[in-house]
Amino acid sequence: MHMHLIYPYWPKLKRQTEFHLPPHGPVVFAAEVPEWVSLHFTDENVEPLVFDERADLAAISVMLTCQLPRAFEIARQYRRMGIPVLMGGIAAALHADEAASNADAVFVGEVEGRFGKVLDDFRKGRLKKRYDYLNDPPDIHLVGRARRDILNRDRYVYRGVRMLDLVHASRGCRFNCFPCCVGFLGGRKFRPRPIEKVIAEMASIPNNRLFIVDNSLAQDRKWLTELFTAMIDLKKKWVSHPILDDDRILDLAARAGCWYVYQAIFDTSPVIRNRVKRLKDHGIGVEGTILLGTDEQTEESIFRLVEFLLEIDLDLAEFTILTPFPHTPIRARFEKQGRILSNNWLDYTCDRVVFRPKRMSVDTLERMYHWAWDTFYRETPQALKMAGLFQKVIEKEMADGTHRRFDKGKRRRFKGASGNP
Repeated sequence: MHMHLIYPYWPKLKRQTEFHLPPHGPVVFAAEVPEWVSLHFTDENVEPLVFDERADLAAISVMLTCQLPRAFEIARQYRRMGIPVLMGGIAAALHADEAASNADAVFVGEVEGRFGKVLDDFRKGRLKKRYDYLNDPPDIHLVGRARRDILNRDRYVYRGVRMLDLVHASRGCRFNCFPCCVGFLGGRKFRPRPIEKVIAEMASIPNNRLFIVDNSLAQDRKWLTELFTAMIDLKKKWVSHPILDDDRILDLAARAGCWYVYQAIFDTSPVIRNRVKRLKDHGIGVEGTILLGTDEQTEESIFRLVEFLLEIDLDLAEFTILTPFPHTPIRARFEKQGRILSNNWLDYTCDRVVFRPKRMSVDTLERMYHWAWDTFYRETPQALKMAGLFQKVIEKEMADGTHRRFDKGKRRRFKGASGNP
């Protein structure tokens, strides 16, 4: 049996420097594909898609809502070729009915221990329209190593520097943040993987630089203590979403190789100022993720917010416009208030206004979004700020002797490409 696994193209943020990380969903799914299935993978974001006439089954992995229109185009072409289509991933779960109407089958939920049933049905000619395991997560012990061998690693390079490999140490999130759909997708219960399995997977990844994609590393102090302690000997350098703001945890994270953190910044409070300072005091960089368009914001408050970001010396900032994705708390509220302006999924790229803001016009919010990007990066372009972060990780690697082992020869090419000393 031959399967073509596809990760569709998706439009990037208008102001963001374009680079590509290897996708996580496809390699997690591929780990559940048995050896007797010949698997061909295409990431359309880094290489052209060639429709495979040999395929017995086309599997489309869709992470983002804005990928859906392209995913549906791909599905239509394969179905015209007489090749059945299976669709899965985060966006397929958020838009399950729509995905099912554009594919022969849609898989909803986590795949471990479940894909064998799909293949069995396929071979018997009785593929179901929908396989729904959303509210029935598998035993976390079933989660194994992602199958990264399907990736063309040479495609994931930015200015001579190999991009990070993605890995997850837990699933589920006990928080229920208003713009987030993780509670719907992974449940409100924190489900950590066994630490020895996480460490074994991290150790197996040849790349020294990782992105721990857990929704939050602030859910269980005891587990974090054990995880970061175990990671120290790996000497990996890694990025993550927010880490528990605790002295011992931050110290362990730094010793375990934390390179920088994506930190949500939603106001100009002393709490945010101190959190950023504490991360930087531990040698951990900070990329602020800044959501524009919340009901509390005005044009003046956005002016002040950007000034604040410059004051606290963020390493990077990523501005996005609040986007009411399906199955998020904010979507439910906006629908009830009649504030949704567009259900064109191509507009759901986080740089377009698809709802009616409360304290400013649509045009004003869009203008402030562009102003925020331009103002934050006015003195130092984003590419050079990124270069500064990579310089820091190279210095960390050289200090512990891992730079030559994992990234030999990259430093000179990186410096020459970036234009930064």
